[in-house]
Amino acid sequence: MKLYSVNTGHFKLDGGAMFGVVPKSIWNKINPADENNMCSWALRCLLIEDGDKLILIDTGMGDKQDSKFFSYYYLHGNDTLESSLKQHGFTFDDVTDVILTHLHFDHCGGSIKYNSDKTKLEPAFKNATYYINQKHWDWALHPNMREKASFLKENILPIQESGKLQLISKDCTLFPNISFLEVDGHTEAMMLPIILYNNRVVAYMADLIPSAGHIPLPYVMGYDMRPLETLKEKEIILEQAVTDNWILFFEHDPTIECVTLEKTEKGVRKKEILKISDL
Repeated sequence: MKLYSVNTGHFKLDGGAMFGVVPKSIWNKINPADENNMCSWALRCLLIEDGDKLILIDTGMGDKQDSKFFSYYYLHGNDTLESSLKQHGFTFDDVTDVILTHLHFDHCGGSIKYNSDKTKLEPAFKNATYYINQKHWDWALHPNMREKASFLKENILPIQESGKLQLISKDCTLFPNISFLEVDGHTEAMMLPIILYNNRVVAYMADLIPSAGHIPLPYVMGYDMRPLETLKEKEIILEQAVTDNWILFFEHDPTIECVTLEKTEKGVRKKEILKISDL
């Protein structure tokens, strides 16, 4: 098995929304905001090569939305999903499986693209099966008004229409070295892949802990549907991560890919800063 970090670009989100109740005087030192209070965040995915399987976890924002949409989120940088896969020697057609942690646009937008004449939406990975949690799929199709803007039908329905959708549960066994944790604080039934790699555990944090700056327990995003549930889930997972020396992989940290953790007087904090290529 080999793991590859796949950068699909950066985007901007409001710093206050990203750090919740934490004051700007504190979080601005972690990820400084621009004049519009926006901070830059990564759109980092994880690629797993295991035998004849090439498994992609999340797909970034994609590029099919209109200019008005991108004016809200300031997609920037030179990295794209296509260029990053190519850097590792792969193309879209090589991907056999796509695991989507959840269906917010910045995690699944790259799953779907327009066909060559832009008349129809189709899977970007034509040879892949797409795996999504059954409970989260149902939630995404019937969103509440607060979360509705994060679920774009053009990112979701074409997966089902293609016949490549496979709905799963947290207890499923898709691949020998990958299991899942199901968490409900950020959104209903988000799936966190837990990967056994070179006798270490790599935990893909998705939006439970989107960056190294979100490790402290009170640092919970304003986007979370159930922030107190996030708090409980973080506490449990951080404790296990310290005990079992897990490596946390961050999807949105602008500079840090991975960390290990340690207990300090202030609580659990980052210990080592790592790259997937170092493991």
